[in-house]
Amino acid sequence: MVGLSGAVIRRQQFLIRCLGDYSGSNNICNSASIKMQSLLSVGSPSMEVDAVSILKSITPSLEASKHKGQAGKIAVVGGCREYTGAPYFSAISALKIGADLSHVFCTKEAAPVIKGYSPELIVHPILEESYSVRDEDKKSILAKVIEEVDKWMERFDCLVIGPGLGRDPFLLVEKNAIRKFVCMDCVSNIMKHARQSNVPMVIDGDGLFLVTNSLDLISGYPLAVLTPNVNEYKRLMQKVLQCEVNDRDGTQQLLSLAKGIGGATILRKGVSDFISNGETVHAVSSFGSPRRCGGQGDILSGSVAVFVSWAHQLAGEPSMSATVMGCIAGSVLLRKAASQAFERNRRSMLTTDIIQHLGTSLEELCPVLVSQ
Repeated sequence: MVGLSGAVIRRQQFLIRCLGDYSGSNNICNSASIKMQSLLSVGSPSMEVDAVSILKSITPSLEASKHKGQAGKIAVVGGCREYTGAPYFSAISALKIGADLSHVFCTKEAAPVIKGYSPELIVHPILEESYSVRDEDKKSILAKVIEEVDKWMERFDCLVIGPGLGRDPFLLVEKNAIRKFVCMDCVSNIMKHARQSNVPMVIDGDGLFLVTNSLDLISGYPLAVLTPNVNEYKRLMQKVLQCEVNDRDGTQQLLSLAKGIGGATILRKGVSDFISNGETVHAVSSFGSPRRCGGQGDILSGSVAVFVSWAHQLAGEPSMSATVMGCIAGSVLLRKAASQAFERNRRSMLTTDIIQHLGTSLEELCPVLVSQ
């Protein structure tokens, strides 16, 4: 550890103590990752699922008789002035995997930028930010937003809520002095209408911040998928179970969290991805990349949305829920694409590089079948 600052050394020593490893190994990062992964797996060696087989089972063949839209119609609700990349990453990933149509519902300021990224996306500039809305106009604007979304809602196979949504007061309103946010009518009403239409929802990014403070939006809705990172998962645990994350009891905590939310499926992102709907826990550890560039979660949300929509189209009674299968398939595909992108680009790997590898990764895992 020669040359490291005292603060860095203290942080490393604290991490080792938290993980119960006093060996003083020089390979701290690798040791910590392996230890963290094994902690969640304690007592459950069978949690690792055959993710590739599940991906193959729900990926449809290409048939000349099918028409536009049958392979999936995905909508992303997100995108504001500051964040235009996140909804684009999510929506374009859905198309790259095989969805036929991908929509983005965003603010008027974000729409031209997102349109400029790709002509493939159908962009609806209907959301408003607070600086451009007078108090007396909020009710009428909300009605127009809901009316526009309702025109499309029943056409969608899955919604992605949150990428680049931001925390604008017209979408999220500050309550009291303790800086707790609850969802504003715009996005919360879209989610309520999705529930009424039985449309699956994948909730990520600021969408998770939104539902954490208004759990009734997804409580008891089995077609909801939450994809929290480390900090988002911590906030969910504190809100739902009123406790801190303890990876030594990670499996049970994840089960309890999913049950506490009412059966929504949770995809906990990390060294390994852990997926639960309150009944079982499955782990996906294959492939992956050590590069943590921003935007990978947006790819995951779009990927999960496509696979969830495909899983819902399966004939017969599948062995596990469509949302769980969609999460598993989306996880393994992102990991495969990230590993390919890292192998080629190493430290310079960006989210756009991963997107370029989605098609080849899916082809390697599940070669395309063409039916006449």
